[in-house]
Amino acid sequence: MTPTRRLLLLSGAAFALAGQAAARPHHAKEAGAPRHAGAAGDDEEGAGAYAGGGGGAADTPLGPMDTSAQWAVILDFNTGATLLDKLADAEMPPSSMTKLMTAYIVYSKLKAGTLRLDQSLPVSEQAWRTQGSKMFVELGGQIKVEDLIRGMIIQSGNDACIVLAEGIAGSEAQFVDMMNAQARTLGLTHSVFRNCTGWPDPDHHMSVRDIATLAKAIIKDFPEYYHYDSEKTFTYHGIVQYNRNPLVQRGMADGLKTGHTDAGGFGVVGSAEHNGRRVIMVLNGMPTARARVEESVRLMGWAFANFENVKLFSADETVENAPVYLGTSHTVPLVGAHDLTLTMPRAWRQHAHVTIAYDSPIPAPIRRGDVVGKMSVSGQGVPQAEVALVAGDDVGRMGIPGRAVAVVTRFLTGV
Repeated sequence: MTPTRRLLLLSGAAFALAGQAAARPHHAKEAGAPRHAGAAGDDEEGAGAYAGGGGGAADTPLGPMDTSAQWAVILDFNTGATLLDKLADAEMPPSSMTKLMTAYIVYSKLKAGTLRLDQSLPVSEQAWRTQGSKMFVELGGQIKVEDLIRGMIIQSGNDACIVLAEGIAGSEAQFVDMMNAQARTLGLTHSVFRNCTGWPDPDHHMSVRDIATLAKAIIKDFPEYYHYDSEKTFTYHGIVQYNRNPLVQRGMADGLKTGHTDAGGFGVVGSAEHNGRRVIMVLNGMPTARARVEESVRLMGWAFANFENVKLFSADETVENAPVYLGTSHTVPLVGAHDLTLTMPRAWRQHAHVTIAYDSPIPAPIRRGDVVGKMSVSGQGVPQAEVALVAGDDVGRMGIPGRAVAVVTRFLTGV
């Protein structure tokens, strides 16, 4: 059969749809957030000069995008689409962004009931002596888990992380084993942990994509604890410290973390939701705290301004009525096996192409749910996607007399 071309309305969006029914399927401020004067550095090592690279272009569906971040990724939370990628899978020093894995394990213990928010944990000498950014725990003290969480997330306290790790696993080393095991469970393929704080270690690394995956897991798995990330200040022992995340301070995001070491530069993990759409952004390797502010604000705004989530069609929505051979019905509706929502550039209507492909005619008998074709989406700046098309109804096979007539008719007419 000669392929036909027509316009089809799918979920309110007009597409140029090429229906291809061939003999075979056609494959078609700002120096950073303020802190207490006694805090040692921005995160772990202090505010030394970043010795790494930086600038250059990232890949995006809209073309190259310059960024001062050495490593960067922006993902759509719901669809998983990559909106920006610069060395997203390269191993790099994650600095205090490591603390997201520490937080994940703490939250998992809370959810399992083996840890309580009002439970107090002891402060060891190791925790008290921990350097870098601090919650300023007191030697021999007892601190509630909820305060320690705030100290870890808002104040980026290395000492708070050690207290939590020792309280949960007995030692930081055993807690690190839990971190590495959890990384494997979450599919973090470019992450190895050597401590629970992000303190510099040549064998301690993550990728920005792994960090984004971890951030998504925190938001999805522990919504009851995610609110700590959006708190702007925390006061402990009369010491006020501010959330270092510039996006949180400006009300542009509801989490998650910052990081800084000399080896890794300045980094940030941000997530925000607008009009039902959530984005996760991870940047690292920026040269200054000011650059972190400027890039995180710029790129978060860019991600929302230039993309939208488009529901192309819903499961069980008829896409095509395909001809049937030797069936009790002349046609069978083709429907999507599941909803299809894609993150598209806002000008996607000018570039998107949707193609359906199936054998025609489809021989009976046909059972509802049988996979009989596929729908493909492509185009400049449009993420490639494919979804199976299944039969929307049962179609029985004709009786012998009817089949005989149909066979003769097709032989004579070719239809």
